[in-house]
Amino acid sequence: MTSLGPVVRENVRWEPQGRRHAGRALPRYGTYHPVRPASIADLTLDLAPSVLANAESASREVARFDAELGGEIAPFSSVLSRSESAASSQIENLTASARAIGEAELPGGKAKENAALVVANTAAMHAAVALSDTVDADAIRAMHRALMIHDSRHTPGEFRAEPVWIGGGSTPIGATFVGPRHELIAGAIDDLIAFAQRADVAALPQIAVSHAQFETIHPFTDGNGRTGRALVQAMLRHRGLTRQVTVPVSAGLLADTGAYFEALTSYRDGDAGPIVERFSYATILAIANGRQLVADLREIRESWNGVIAARSDSTVWKLADLLTRRPVVNAVLLAQELGIESTNAHRYLNPLTKAGILIETTNGPRNRIWRSPEVLAALDAFAERAGRRG
Repeated sequence: MTSLGPVVRENVRWEPQGRRHAGRALPRYGTYHPVRPASIADLTLDLAPSVLANAESASREVARFDAELGGEIAPFSSVLSRSESAASSQIENLTASARAIGEAELPGGKAKENAALVVANTAAMHAAVALSDTVDADAIRAMHRALMIHDSRHTPGEFRAEPVWIGGGSTPIGATFVGPRHELIAGAIDDLIAFAQRADVAALPQIAVSHAQFETIHPFTDGNGRTGRALVQAMLRHRGLTRQVTVPVSAGLLADTGAYFEALTSYRDGDAGPIVERFSYATILAIANGRQLVADLREIRESWNGVIAARSDSTVWKLADLLTRRPVVNAVLLAQELGIESTNAHRYLNPLTKAGILIETTNGPRNRIWRSPEVLAALDAFAERAGRRG
């Protein structure tokens, strides 16, 4: 077993290359300093007792939250995964309102750019959970493919073959961080997977370190942060901390992005303690926020029972239930979700509109959309509570 060491920074001559420079004036030449990640396959995590205790406490909270929603998985699973995706995207300065995200998810709908990116991130989260039985390089590539499927510039699902960097402008010379040379990626990912699959490391510290190592490897040309946070969800499920729902850890990280990025820097300097602490704290924050969101949605749905005028066996009630997880709907969505003819959708939408539960937005006769302002407000409140303070 080995202790965590700092990354090594290599000296590499900058030669403009790759798609990003096609058709541009060549950037200046010089030397840049890509990192060589420390090996972690046989890592012994030497963490302070207080760090381990906080991680164990956060792990118990994750399991408790997952169990609490076990009987109500249908209404809350998709809401929580979408909220996690939105928060993860916001860490990358990609913000979108709940309404914009809901409209982007509609079949045949027109999506604003950031909302479309959040929807793609949700797909990556779903891929992560679906692949959680086997967390390996193929699973990581599948998560990235789901995330970047509409952006061929960044070779969805393929490890990069060119340098990547953070800061420094059009070249990596003087950049804040430069990912490893692309020739090292395959071996570094194999090393990461070997650590991630170990059963002798406490779950949350293992997940935090795996995430930090992934961000250090930076294996893709874009989408590394969002893919790395999708990997967190896969590992939470893989280690059995979650069985049914997505815990919106990114919403906790979003509360202080400065501390999150500083913890990643500390990890690269050889200290895993801060990133484990940040994940423990973020998890506790996220669960508190998630519980509030669930409570808000339950209260909203219960309040509708007194104002809906429909027979007890009417599909109107199924539509009301659907709105708690899909607060923006159109006739095509109702046909898909409820199995009703899209031409008959107004029969079920009208009672909810008259009750003030739905508001119609009409952009022409063929683009009628209905939304639940109460549910959208609850989702936006979740995002505001998570809101960036760092």
